[in-house]
Amino acid sequence: MSTLVIVESPTKAKTIRNYLPSGYRVEASMGHVRDLPRSASEIPASVKGEKWAQLGVNPDDDFAPLYIVPSDKKKVVKTLKDALKEADELLLATDEDREGESISWHLLQVLNPKVPTRRMVFHEITQEAIQASLDNCRDIDSQLVHAQETRRILDRLVGYTLSPLLWKKIAGGLSAGRVQSVAVKVVVKREQERRAFRRGSYWDLKASLLKDKNAFEAKLYSLGGTRLANGSDFDEATGRVAEGREVVLLDETQARELQTRLQAGVWTVSNLEERPNNRKPAPPFTTSTLQQEANRKLRLSARDTMRVAQNLYEQGYITYMRTDSVHLSEQAIAAARACVTTKYGTDYLSPKPRQYATKSKGAQEAHEAIRPAGSTFRTPKETGLTGREASLYDLIWKRTVASQMAEARQTNITASIEVENALFRATGKRIDFPGFFRAYVEGSDDPDAAIEDQEVLLPALATGDALSCSDLEAIGHETQPPARYTEATLVKTLESEGIGRPSTYATVISTIIDRGYVNLVNNSLVPTFTAFAVTALLEQNFPDLVDVHFTARMEQTLDDISTGEVDWLPYLKAFYSGDQGLETMVQERETQIDPTAARTVLLDDLEAKIRIGRYGPYVEIGDGEESVKASIPADVPPADLDGEQIERIIKQKVEGPDKVGLHPDTGEPIFMRIGPYGPYVQLGEPTDDNPNPKRASLPKGTQPEAVTLEMAVGLLRLPRTLGAHPETGKSIKAGQGRFGPYIVHDQGKEGRDYRSLKGDDDVLTVTLERALELLAQPKAGRGRKKVDPLKDLGAHPDDNEQVAVFNGPYGLYVKHGKVNASVPEGVEVDAVTLEQALSWINAKASTKKGRGGKTKSTTSRTTKTAAASKASGAKKTTKASTAKASSGAKAATGSKSTGTKKSATSKTAKTTTKRSTPKSASKKADNPPETDA
Repeated sequence: MSTLVIVESPTKAKTIRNYLPSGYRVEASMGHVRDLPRSASEIPASVKGEKWAQLGVNPDDDFAPLYIVPSDKKKVVKTLKDALKEADELLLATDEDREGESISWHLLQVLNPKVPTRRMVFHEITQEAIQASLDNCRDIDSQLVHAQETRRILDRLVGYTLSPLLWKKIAGGLSAGRVQSVAVKVVVKREQERRAFRRGSYWDLKASLLKDKNAFEAKLYSLGGTRLANGSDFDEATGRVAEGREVVLLDETQARELQTRLQAGVWTVSNLEERPNNRKPAPPFTTSTLQQEANRKLRLSARDTMRVAQNLYEQGYITYMRTDSVHLSEQAIAAARACVTTKYGTDYLSPKPRQYATKSKGAQEAHEAIRPAGSTFRTPKETGLTGREASLYDLIWKRTVASQMAEARQTNITASIEVENALFRATGKRIDFPGFFRAYVEGSDDPDAAIEDQEVLLPALATGDALSCSDLEAIGHETQPPARYTEATLVKTLESEGIGRPSTYATVISTIIDRGYVNLVNNSLVPTFTAFAVTALLEQNFPDLVDVHFTARMEQTLDDISTGEVDWLPYLKAFYSGDQGLETMVQERETQIDPTAARTVLLDDLEAKIRIGRYGPYVEIGDGEESVKASIPADVPPADLDGEQIERIIKQKVEGPDKVGLHPDTGEPIFMRIGPYGPYVQLGEPTDDNPNPKRASLPKGTQPEAVTLEMAVGLLRLPRTLGAHPETGKSIKAGQGRFGPYIVHDQGKEGRDYRSLKGDDDVLTVTLERALELLAQPKAGRGRKKVDPLKDLGAHPDDNEQVAVFNGPYGLYVKHGKVNASVPEGVEVDAVTLEQALSWINAKASTKKGRGGKTKSTTSRTTKTAAASKASGAKKTTKASTAKASSGAKAATGSKSTGTKKSATSKTAKTTTKRSTPKSASKKADNPPETDA
């Protein structure tokens, strides 16, 4: 008897094959084999004329979905059908979640097997798990399939109904989504809070005290029995102490007078308090907490975390990585406790096996937390893993093992110290027993170092002890605005509010970045002005769709559909159809929304209007023919745009750039200009002979008004030669690049060795000696490197250029010339063929040609120009574009058309949607974006 087993990916197939008996054949489906049409070309001719065909769902036929087999999956389907002909039994072994259940159902529909078919489910790929799964196969769960299908249809309805409205009213290339639009709103709301924030200032004192030559620090706590104000006492809206707070607020004068008076006073310990405190280890990882901790510790994006975890699961190293459960099986608890005993000893073992309760209502206790696979846990060294896989496995191993370790016992110590009418406090912490700290401390990669950092030891003190003050420092503080979201904190917020599912967060975050709603700056998510405009339009016209609580209730309903508590069809009808349905609402609002108002971003305290144009945000002052428009630099966040910046931008537009002075060598004027990438200096005016005069960006943090003629000349002379390297004789230069100031050692055929300048280093004054010191240091693992292909697929039949597979920040992609095309999720490197790659590349190339009438050559030329601009630190353009830039945003924004802007293409793995942006706002595009999994 022969059995065909179908899984999603070649890696999973390769691993599971090792644990199956002879007579079992394992094939990969490469993810979904069927889906809704992603472009007009995929719509079957038989329904192409139907008004619902582009939607891919027929609302008039009980929301019947139009499923098609994409062209890149036809060969996969043929392979599976051929394999099925030789089989006596079919086992569908896709992942155990709703997505996996849906893939199995689609396989059943497409293959239409005539042999017995069963569903094979496991949460880890080990010998025991596979054997248990073979013994306990089941049928496909129709409720899970309905839940996933409803989610898929719902996302399609929202995305394909609202996105065209955004194209018409704001700009082409935008998208709306059931989860992504709420995520954008959350980020925008935080930016609005930062903008509304008003700083407050306060002062306090810090004393350096001595007891028997042992030094420690204490901070002023109260004066005359009244507590000193700190940052938490301020009202963020006013910058003043919140009403009703009885605190002492010191200014600088008062703090310095107090400093002088108290330093010579008598310092005495008035009270000593010790409070024991036990800390329990954190639960094992869920999808959400793994994404958060990997972002904090490993600086991995949510997308990268899920991709690496998927690889670890498919290779048999960890259990299934899409889970809301913190539950551990008895097998896992036993394995973790064995690790504790072996590595740390029985003293570090929790007295009883520790089990955690899952708080998420939708979680299934049959699932487990993410943990090392198997009945015994391989240590990180035993796996032989490297790179990100090793780091992530190490994180998972430590967190799981720590969950079965003893509590950490620590003592918090507070010493109260009096001097005249002032009370100072010194706080310390003593680790009495490290417990689980020995294995894992949240936010630290080195548990031993973390234990030292957590301990703050005070000298032996007793009430009545006299102390000497060696120094008393007056310190000024300013309250800080709410921190912007990072990927970790956004994931935490989305989960706590019940928005979407943790398994989709990676896709959602990637989408809002790809669509230009959010920029990732130093690990912070900074919303753009476009995000403000889109959020305002949706809040004003479709408030429920971006309401956090409404979205959470929608997610709960989808969970209830999976358990059979709610019928999926009535729910879809109520959401989309009828007088109060989404379809009717969009039709009604479309005629009411003024495009000019929709493209306007209202910011408090600014008289100028901020608008979204075809080439980005711009500021407008005045009305009608008297109005002045100027582009806003791309690096200015909405929260930081103020009247002074606007005045400078408008002044440059009206009066022309400020003249810093004349270059001493050429006599040409040096201008201070502000471009899309920030302020820069420019030597002379553009001419026919020299359309692109030399430009140099200002160093980070340098304000235009602080630039002197000497500094401007120095910047324009960069890169400057510092001298020759004593070992190679080759030149060392200092320069300013896209990523800041640097030095470079040109080693000829050996290449160039770069180092970034540090803190106080000045690119204009750095010496050869300092450069040699920096070059002697190990190179930091940052910056762009030449990327080698993961797999060379061969030559393209048209031009014999290389076609290869690469790994990029958004996953695998194939490349031919200047065309990059994403590899669908689930397709591994080894499985990619030249034929598949050519089909993906051709599909991508055709969408490039269709965007706004731009040809491939135009797109390439634009890309080259942009790349050159960024490399030099200032936007360099052709003669025509230079003229356009100098005339500001008026010409760029005066056109009514919003469709010629090149649309962003989603780089998500689950949805490789490619569409052409309409030339006019009223023309429908082939394929509106889908972004919520």
